[in-house]
Amino acid sequence: MTTTYLLLIQDFIKPTKATNLVVKYNTYSMHIEKRLQKELQKRLADNNLRSLKTRSGLVDFFSNDYLGLSRSAELRKAISIRNSETKANGATGSRLLSGNSELYEDTEKKLASILESESALIFNSGYMANMALLSAIPKKDDTIVYDELSHACIKDGARLSLAKRLSFKHNDVKDLELKIQKAQGNIFVVVESIYSMDGDQCPIDEILAIAKQYSAHVIIDEAHSTGVFGKNGNGIDIDPALKTEIFARVYTFGKAMGIHGAAVTGSSTLKEYLINHARSFIYTTALPPHSVISIDCAFEYLAEHIELQQIIKNKVKLFNQLFEEKLVPYYSKIDSNHPIQAILTPGNENSRTLAQKLVKSGYDIRPILSPTVPAGKERIRICLHTFNSDDEISHLVDTLAALK
Repeated sequence: MTTTYLLLIQDFIKPTKATNLVVKYNTYSMHIEKRLQKELQKRLADNNLRSLKTRSGLVDFFSNDYLGLSRSAELRKAISIRNSETKANGATGSRLLSGNSELYEDTEKKLASILESESALIFNSGYMANMALLSAIPKKDDTIVYDELSHACIKDGARLSLAKRLSFKHNDVKDLELKIQKAQGNIFVVVESIYSMDGDQCPIDEILAIAKQYSAHVIIDEAHSTGVFGKNGNGIDIDPALKTEIFARVYTFGKAMGIHGAAVTGSSTLKEYLINHARSFIYTTALPPHSVISIDCAFEYLAEHIELQQIIKNKVKLFNQLFEEKLVPYYSKIDSNHPIQAILTPGNENSRTLAQKLVKSGYDIRPILSPTVPAGKERIRICLHTFNSDDEISHLVDTLAALK
């Protein structure tokens, strides 16, 4: 409460009442501060207190820049040239007010073609896109069935929908079917193509087949497959006969595409519905022209350098081979053919200690702690990139072996 506001109160209320109001406010404020401090202290005691860090001079084995596009000078130049032609620094409002443009609409048409969909709708982030889909479409009498390892934005969106929520065991299609059998109303099955903490792929063809059997609608989050897999970066391979069974796909551009933003793809009806009902679309300022241009340029760049997909596959293959040769007796990891490689180090302290030792050896690697992952499944998460040399990958494995 500002001093000005307190003076205004004192102008209209007797001094004794104003004084009481200030005392009550200060008491309440102190109570909240103590509660926040207590909860932070608990985090600290549990060894899972988060903090912001900046690091430099280390070999990047942590970022989601799988194809190296965020550091591409060639892509940056292309974006800069295109952006110099615009006359606006910002969108100045939501898409429904002043934020829409031909640039936006042309880019969405291009995305729909690249991502092989009837339509595409750009969002400010993958979090906003998933929130939009799951809060706006499922209704109170419907059911959302989601993988237990789904990202927080999927769970948050589902909570806002007021629909019934059921989680199924990770990548377990039998448990998925059991949960679908308990569902009511319209059924929405939500999965991620690649899971961000494990790096493993969902059994999408089996999931689509089960969903078709029960007339369920499938939503796929392609956050960690966008760019890395598929023709021109359109995600994981899906049986063409089953593609028509997909209700919506969410693509994120802040990871392998090296820029920012996201898109929901699906039918034209879905796009129109989201424009009219998705609050995270309606009530947020649109991305600035620079971001929309970046999306267009990034996909153009990938189309011209599609060999990056094979390069990152080779890096993953090398890491897996070296892990088998040198680390299997000492470490366990989750099977993954994706740049995300998770080495399990149960216990927050164990994960922190190993990560700190790797940082001292020159590698930017972070621990993934509970509650981000379940207790007992803490890990260090190694992300491979096209710009990581074979020698860097080999030396990382040798360092891990020496730290066993």
